[in-house]
Parts: sequence; structure tokens; C-alpha cells
Amino acid sequence: MPRFEYKVVPAPAKGLKGKGIKGAEARFSHALQELMNGMAADGWEYQRAETLPSLERVGLTGSTTEWRNVLVFRRMRENEAELFAPELLPAPDETPPETAAAPAAKADTPRVAEKVAPLVAKQEGAAPKADPQQQNAVPIKDEPFDNGVEDTGSMDRVGASLTNLAAVRDSGKSSN
Repeated sequence: MPRFEYKVVPAPAKGLKGKGIKGAEARFSHALQELMNGMAADGWEYQRAETLPSLERVGLTGSTTEWRNVLVFRRMRENEAELFAPELLPAPDETPPETAAAPAAKADTPRVAEKVAPLVAKQEGAAPKADPQQQNAVPIKDEPFDNGVEDTGSMDRVGASLTNLAAVRDSGKSSN
């Protein structure tokens, strides 16, 4: 297993001027880019940015927590780079994908048919066939399907406070 060494550097707090770079965001991005490219030139690989707490003294007896933004880089240790040899996996079998997927599809087909048949029969107006396996199944409810979108057409279930607010606003509009 390869071993890495890590380097944590403070993230730039201020932008870096450059030719053709205008605006605070562009300068900040340029400063970050220069820092990351400089680290990469030295062999460091960027891992992540972190915001970490730092307990600092204030005055003689006080302390406060400052949050610091840092960038984490890593590189493989010098002496272990030549020892690292990734293990090559054997080549996959030349089995066509249809042959491997066919048994799973055949196994699912009866289950799907069992669930769809009552719905089709209900739409056609015919009674579904009594299947001994489906006698223990959960019955299908006649409730409408909930797609997660709030129904705003009906005001039947609106609370009294919202109904009063709507009435006050409507009366204000009609008096103008």
C-alpha cells in the first residue's frame, strides 16, 4: 500500500494581480491557481480544501476561535514511489452481456406481470384473475398518486389563519 506525505497550506485570503485580470473574483481565482500550480510543479497533488477551527489568544487571559481555510496536498513518499506497483486485474471473460443479463430479466418478468396484471384488468373493467400468490399481497388503494408536488388548486385544507389573511388582502384589493 502506498504511503503519502501531506502538506497543509493556508488558502489565499487576497487576490493576486495579473495582466488582463480584472475584478476581485478573477484575482482570487488567479491567486488560487498560482498556488495550486506551484504546488503541482513540486510534485504535490491537491486533495481538498478544509475550514478548521483555531483557538487563539486574545489579550492576557482571553481566547477566541478563528476559522482558518487551508488547502491539503499530498505526494507519494520519495523512497516508496518505486516500490509501488499497482496490481493488474485479470481480463474479464468474453461472455456477451446479453447472456449474463438474460437470467435476471427472466426472473423479474413474472414479478412485474403479477403487479401489472391487476392494474390492466382494472382499467379494462374486467376483474383480475385470482392468483394464489397474490392473495397475500397488499391491495392496491384507489387513492390518487402523490407525485410530491403541492396541490394549490384546492383551498379546502388551508388553515384558518391563511384563509383570514387571504380574505383581508382580497378586501383591500376590492376597495381600491
